[in-house]
Amino acid sequence: MRIANIFHLGVKELRSVWRDPIMLFLIVYAFTASVYVAATAMPETLNKAAIAIVDEDQSQLSRRLVDAFYPPYFLPPRLITEAEMDARMDAGLDTFALVIPVDFQHDVLAGRSPAIQLNVDATRMTQAFTGSSYIQTIVASEVLAFAAGHNVQTPPPVELVGRARFNPELNRSYFGAIIQVINQVTMLSIILTGASLIREREHGTLEHLLVMPVTPFEIISSKIWSMSLVVLAACALSLIVVVKGMLSVPITGSVPLFLAGVAVNLFATTSLGIFLGTIARSMPQFGLLLILTLLPLQLLSGGSTPRESMPELVQDIMLAAPTTHFVMLAQAILYRGGGLDVAWPQFLTLAAIGAALFTYALARFRDTIGRMA
Repeated sequence: MRIANIFHLGVKELRSVWRDPIMLFLIVYAFTASVYVAATAMPETLNKAAIAIVDEDQSQLSRRLVDAFYPPYFLPPRLITEAEMDARMDAGLDTFALVIPVDFQHDVLAGRSPAIQLNVDATRMTQAFTGSSYIQTIVASEVLAFAAGHNVQTPPPVELVGRARFNPELNRSYFGAIIQVINQVTMLSIILTGASLIREREHGTLEHLLVMPVTPFEIISSKIWSMSLVVLAACALSLIVVVKGMLSVPITGSVPLFLAGVAVNLFATTSLGIFLGTIARSMPQFGLLLILTLLPLQLLSGGSTPRESMPELVQDIMLAAPTTHFVMLAQAILYRGGGLDVAWPQFLTLAAIGAALFTYALARFRDTIGRMA
């Protein structure tokens, strides 16, 4: 009877979600449009950056440098004087201002290493960081090509050969799509289970359950398996339809193994949602608790920034969070093509964290029911 009760109560939860258009819209949006926007909104390369050039040399090499900047990376360069440069930068008209000094070509042909000044508007953080590297590469390649055409031997002191593994194209949309799916799994699993419990209390149906021959364990278990099933199905469809289909993100690892990891992670995050639902007395309170919970889980789990860049105290504290191990698991499987031999520590850790959260949430739920009685 216990298994039958858990099954039927879970079916009731699925019907409640199906009859809630707002919740259905949130689920569909989170795993479709949100994932697509997060992936495509991340700039893969520099795009139409404003650049001005002060050409004091007026030589063949300086004109070659001017012609090297063109769309889509840069807007057509605007030739200005040095007196205009500061005023245009102050007005925000140029992100970059390149100053080519007098006798620049002469010094290059003489085998010297003349300096070029690059002024950057660092308030435009993304373009400033990426564009500076682009400009340095363009200038260096054009100078080397010009020097080689005039038989000037200026070999670079060191030749760096890069090898990009797991993402050879350095395509940022690959990163954005997967991380967004991970974030949505965490967010929706907590929202669905917590909102389900609060909805029971607000509608008075929790009291009806208490007079039925069901136990708190059965009530919580039914909410966990039903909401986990909804998020798991949405996650699988998002990976197949949006990530692999619409965004053409190559997934080298095993999708079934990843979904198994999602299921274990959902055991932990849905238990956390039940716990938050026992603390909050209304949906507004639950929303505030959700903000305080989700922000650390998503920002400090290693998905947005590497854990190694965080303070050691934060790293140690976040080891108790399921999202930290879920991000490790997802990156190992989907990014690097790892198998169970690589991801088994994360599976075990997520199961242990889930068991602890489930036990604590069950004790909290029993205490809440006792106060209601």
